[in-house]
Amino acid sequence: MLHTTKRPDSPVSIIGAGIAGAWQALLFAQAGHAVTLHERSDAGMTDSTSHWAGGMLAPYCEAEVAEPIISRLGLRSLDIWRRELPDTPFNGSLVVAHPRERNDFERFARMTEGHRRLDAAGLAELEPSLEGRFRDALFFPTEGHVEPRRVLPKLHERIKAAGGTIKFDSDVTAQDLQSLDGIVIDCRGLSAREEQPGLRGVKGEMILIETDEVQLSRPVRLIHPRWPLYVIPREQNMFMLGATSIEAEDTGVSVRSALELLGAAYAVHPAFGEARIVEFGSGLRPAYPDNLPRIGIRGETIAVNGLYRHGFLIAPALAELTLAYVQRGQIDNEVMQCA
Repeated sequence: MLHTTKRPDSPVSIIGAGIAGAWQALLFAQAGHAVTLHERSDAGMTDSTSHWAGGMLAPYCEAEVAEPIISRLGLRSLDIWRRELPDTPFNGSLVVAHPRERNDFERFARMTEGHRRLDAAGLAELEPSLEGRFRDALFFPTEGHVEPRRVLPKLHERIKAAGGTIKFDSDVTAQDLQSLDGIVIDCRGLSAREEQPGLRGVKGEMILIETDEVQLSRPVRLIHPRWPLYVIPREQNMFMLGATSIEAEDTGVSVRSALELLGAAYAVHPAFGEARIVEFGSGLRPAYPDNLPRIGIRGETIAVNGLYRHGFLIAPALAELTLAYVQRGQIDNEVMQCA
């Protein structure tokens, strides 16, 4: 569907330099727009939800619980990640389970596509550290992962190289910028709740551990009825443990979550029991009641929000859709709402 757009070459002000805003800024700057990216925190981005994200690029695995629109946006985003950041690790991802969770493992296999089964020998060949740990696995070879705290600065540098300007410590709202010439794209996440009352925060907790006794080349998901876990390899012998989605807006990691995450990691490999805990943390993911992303269009202001737990997976595709609307008036009816 096409919609009449007034100024396809407008200057663009973007609020929020997390993963959603960074991709908007990069694609608009590359398309020739004069881009200014505002971020209320400093360049460290420690207050950003993206700082606490897992960074998994796993559209096939997410299909087990997510709506089809997430898979569609995620698959498109993989192509954009490859195009813009070709050093992004696309080593695939693994799903494993112990025998007592066999039914849940088979259900996961039925609910997802894009995988092939590995027997114990195939799993050991792919991840030697898991030899003898599981009798089989699901391997999703085209999926990838990024380390948010390393990839965000790369995106910011790409934005500046494309001619964009980034203003840190710039705490502005869409209303503050509406008097300026051009388009405003609001990517503030939960901070935009006063203007988007349907938003809520969903807490995602993580633990960062360090050990040189386990080596993994790709994320590993452990199927478990109470505490499904993913273990994501980082640089310098680090691993991120995560998977909680808690309907709460407090910060920090609860004792219960810490015990479950650490216990699940030990179930993946006992050597994680000797790992050093480096960091606990949590972020509040912005979500609408249906847990689906939304691009809201009201005149010259565009709000991109509700990425929930799929920020790194779908942000590039959402930016592409926003750019297509501004430049060609193209509307994606599954994602966009025009006031």
